[in-house]
Amino acid sequence: MTKLRQDTKHVFILLILSYFFFIFGNGIMSLTNPDEVFYTQIAKEMVKHSSWLTPYLFDAPNFEKPIFLYWLLRIGFILFGVSSFSARIFPAVFAALGVLAVYYLGLCGFKDSRKAFYSALVLLSSGLYIGLARTVFTDMVFSVWILLSLLSFLWGYLRRERKGVSLILFSVFSALAVLTKGPLGFIIPFLIIVLFLWFRHEVMYLWCVYAIWGALVFTVIALPWYAYMFTKYKNAFTHEFFYNDHIRRLITAEHKTNDTWYFYPFSMIAGVFPWSIFVLVSLYTFVKRRLRQREPVCIFLACWIAVVFVVFQSAHSKLASYIFPLLPALALLTGDYIVNIAEGKNNLFTTSLFILVWCALLLLPVALFFGPILYPGYISAKIPLYSFGLIISCLLLAMLRFILRREFFKTVILLALILPIMLLMVPFIKNDIEPYFSSNATGEYLVKNTDANSVILCSKPFVRGVRYYADRKVALISNPGSNFFSPHPIPFLDSDEKVKDFLRNQSVTYCALRKSSVKDIERITKQGFDFTILKTIGNEYILRIQPAKK
Repeated sequence: MTKLRQDTKHVFILLILSYFFFIFGNGIMSLTNPDEVFYTQIAKEMVKHSSWLTPYLFDAPNFEKPIFLYWLLRIGFILFGVSSFSARIFPAVFAALGVLAVYYLGLCGFKDSRKAFYSALVLLSSGLYIGLARTVFTDMVFSVWILLSLLSFLWGYLRRERKGVSLILFSVFSALAVLTKGPLGFIIPFLIIVLFLWFRHEVMYLWCVYAIWGALVFTVIALPWYAYMFTKYKNAFTHEFFYNDHIRRLITAEHKTNDTWYFYPFSMIAGVFPWSIFVLVSLYTFVKRRLRQREPVCIFLACWIAVVFVVFQSAHSKLASYIFPLLPALALLTGDYIVNIAEGKNNLFTTSLFILVWCALLLLPVALFFGPILYPGYISAKIPLYSFGLIISCLLLAMLRFILRREFFKTVILLALILPIMLLMVPFIKNDIEPYFSSNATGEYLVKNTDANSVILCSKPFVRGVRYYADRKVALISNPGSNFFSPHPIPFLDSDEKVKDFLRNQSVTYCALRKSSVKDIERITKQGFDFTILKTIGNEYILRIQPAKK
């Protein structure tokens, strides 16, 4: 009974923290370019076209992602209206679900409620996790489905009387992952459990009637939408979805600067800030000592990290969010390690490690105090930043006191509060930073000053944002440059002649351009056009161009 009360207390604390870390204030910032507006605009256009099965963008079917996230967005619109809050609410809810899943996975694997709680706390307060919980991407929902599928499997593996239910649940959650982001939703968790069972010499564990029922359940949930899309759109769907957005990403880098061997190791460590140092040390200790103990949970976590890392490292298209599904495994390793050293007898080593973390965190108040001085053109809210710098400094002083008194668990609690406290700055610096991340203000200006039928000429980063906020037709200028990895059904102007023809065909053309494109336009329109910069909002230049009067 005492254990049940303890678990209930932990779950309650984690839910309260999840609300403040993931949901509270997540509608303050407008939806950002280019991805948040991409997903939300698709859901808006699905409403416009009365479609629950076919995603639409620029009034044409869009095949880049499966359907599940768009269903969530549409439900959010029904419950809360179309807003940044309604778009972000379900990623936040799934983030809270993921935190609870890590807690129960820790209970299941470690059989230690304290280790389970601190593992969940590490995940809850990691930078990448908070970031994806408060933004509109497929990655949070996708990763939580994978997490739930793996939790289901391990639960049944460790409690054999639950084997049948666990394999059915594994199939349900992996099928939902496939509906969220594609075949990797099944491939990743399946490879993890097969590798785990191979190491345990129990591959035949999956040779049972429950696996057959699981395959049937998976088929019923995952395949009907794909069958519908193939039947209706045939090669257009298969070429875009399977070739361009899956196979081509393996062999071609969408973001060429990310295609390095060290991108994912760096992203992995940076993504778990402020726990980065603990994660590095826990990984070293795990490989050196814990993995040799051959505990099922240790082997399972090793297979989890290895499979996710190898699968995404082998692809040339790399983004930090792609590696996100391994974050829960890192959190579990780190929570286990923190509890071991905090309860251990090597106080000198533990104190030194916490002091090292504390010294690294000193950079935060330094940045808050000197940021407005070094970058006055970008940051004007000096007094709020100084105030938060003072708050973080006080927090660090309290942490130092706990470290010196060897009260390590209290130190960990304060460490988990670092990023949420910094999030409280957002309302104070919103006006400074939002214009550099969102086209909301640009869209409002264009709505007030342009005709509803005019086509807005945009640089690539602003195409989706202008479409979302201004609800205007758009054209893409990229001269010289490239189209989107998955080209949109809009005019693509990649030469001077195409730009001139476009401008001649409109009596007045309004533009939302980045600085490099402004220079191109200025060069192209030297003869035969009148060129005016109307307004600069963040890094977006709003122009008016019209044929010169003879």
